[in-house]
Amino acid sequence: MVARRNLAANDEKRTTSIRKPHLRGRGPHFPLLDTIVQYEFEPGYVAFTMPSPKRLRVQVGPMIVADTTKALVFYESDHLPVYYFPVSDVREEFLLPSRTTTEDPFKGVATHYSLNTGITLVEDGAWRYLDPVKGCPPIADYISFYWPKMTHWYEEDEEIFVHARDPFRRVDCLPSSRRVQVILDGEQVADSRRGVFLFETGHPVRHYLPISDTRLDMFSPSRYISRCPYKGISNYYHVTTATKRRENLVWYYPEPVHEAERIKGLVCFHHELVDKILVDGVEIPKEATAASDGYF
Repeated sequence: MVARRNLAANDEKRTTSIRKPHLRGRGPHFPLLDTIVQYEFEPGYVAFTMPSPKRLRVQVGPMIVADTTKALVFYESDHLPVYYFPVSDVREEFLLPSRTTTEDPFKGVATHYSLNTGITLVEDGAWRYLDPVKGCPPIADYISFYWPKMTHWYEEDEEIFVHARDPFRRVDCLPSSRRVQVILDGEQVADSRRGVFLFETGHPVRHYLPISDTRLDMFSPSRYISRCPYKGISNYYHVTTATKRRENLVWYYPEPVHEAERIKGLVCFHHELVDKILVDGVEIPKEATAASDGYF
């Protein structure tokens, strides 16, 4: 009877695994993926954690509130990755229990905390799942922080932005002599054979070009900036053609992070918002992104 129950349990695990044994050679070679199971009540929805060997720090005002080399990266279907910190590596004297709670079917009820360093107060800046639901990874002894409410985040000694970096994502910046032409409102606003093509997992190819190969006379500086975990802080230009002014249509990274050093100072047009981009005379199909609706 015991043997039969064990076989049944193994069969159930095999059927709920996110990867079938005969397909495992096709995907990323991460043994961890073979241990992940789906939620019984929501087949196909997956949540799992991976240890992060990086030193991670979170700063509020001038104070470091968390400092660890034992964080978890929490992955969940339809979500960005999230860092969870061992409670033992968090300055618990800064944590104030909040009346706020939130409920998530895949993790449970989250207890929220404000942070008071004695210098800076952040309302509802952290959360913790004290009793995760069945199927959730074991995160009861971990706590996480609302990214935009914190002053700074660091991986080792490098500041990072927006959200946790995903080790499953890759960014390749490759010089290319292929001819890139950008057409906007019927006018050619860029023509270059000196570009750098940026290939980023899950995103359209971006074509970074020397500003001298663009219609610089149409550009005017913008005060808008954005941040990217994988490239750094970007600045923008407005572009004005004979018929229309386009806000924040072009961006560039004056000081990109090391992995994206090759795009330093080069400019990139929002493919979603121009008429078309041609590479060696062939129009590149547009892909739908957040920028398609004007959100950067």
